[in-house]
Amino acid sequence: MNKPLFPEVSVNGKVIASTAIAAETQNHSAPKGKPGLVWRKAARALAVKELLLQEAARREIVAEPREIEPGRRETTEEALVRGLLDVAVEAAPPGEAEVRSLWEQSPDRYRSAPLWEVSHILCAADPKDAAAMEAARQRAESIAAQLKADPASFARIAGAQSECGSRSAMGKLGQLGPGDTVPEFEAALRLLSEGEITEAPVASRHGWHLIRMDALAPGKVLPFEIVQPRLAEAMEKAAWTAAARDFIDGLARTATIAGIELDRD
Repeated sequence: MNKPLFPEVSVNGKVIASTAIAAETQNHSAPKGKPGLVWRKAARALAVKELLLQEAARREIVAEPREIEPGRRETTEEALVRGLLDVAVEAAPPGEAEVRSLWEQSPDRYRSAPLWEVSHILCAADPKDAAAMEAARQRAESIAAQLKADPASFARIAGAQSECGSRSAMGKLGQLGPGDTVPEFEAALRLLSEGEITEAPVASRHGWHLIRMDALAPGKVLPFEIVQPRLAEAMEKAAWTAAARDFIDGLARTATIAGIELDRD
């Protein structure tokens, strides 16, 4: 008889089906070539779920499934876990002095969003088309060389060669803020100083870009009164998460769990 690849997992005698663990693995990740790690993550998640469902049954928790988002409601099990945690886990909101103390440790972390006034030249290509991307990259590198020799030619080249609708505005995109453009483009913006042009083309889902930072308004440090509500909410969520972890640890200490350790990798 072949020995199972992974041990049988049970919580207080209730066996968690290997097929359920296999299905759960799609919700977890691990480095390539380490299927054991992703299996353990999935098994641990289902063991914790079973532990909570058993506790919900012991406490005779009743909870109706809620709508999570349009068209999607909680399962009965999700509702029971939520109902249990609602009554079993508490986290007091932090006081103003506690919030202020955290803010004062690094007020520079809390800033308003920056504004970027940007122009670009696009050499368009579909990233799924390797040949088109390579041709666009070569064209973009040729333009980059021209810009290095004559930075003042940016607007002229954008108006003549860019394959974006901004071509009619000499490449000007106007003011942008975080989230206004694709992540690849935004990452490049965050590295540019005012007046600077990207030395090398920047790849995105639209092709290859040469980008110029026309003007930059860095975010300003926000006063405590503005930051306080958001920071207090984040602190309360963190405290609730820690309390929930402690609650689960307490259940695990009194349970009989086989086949998996509930400590995290």
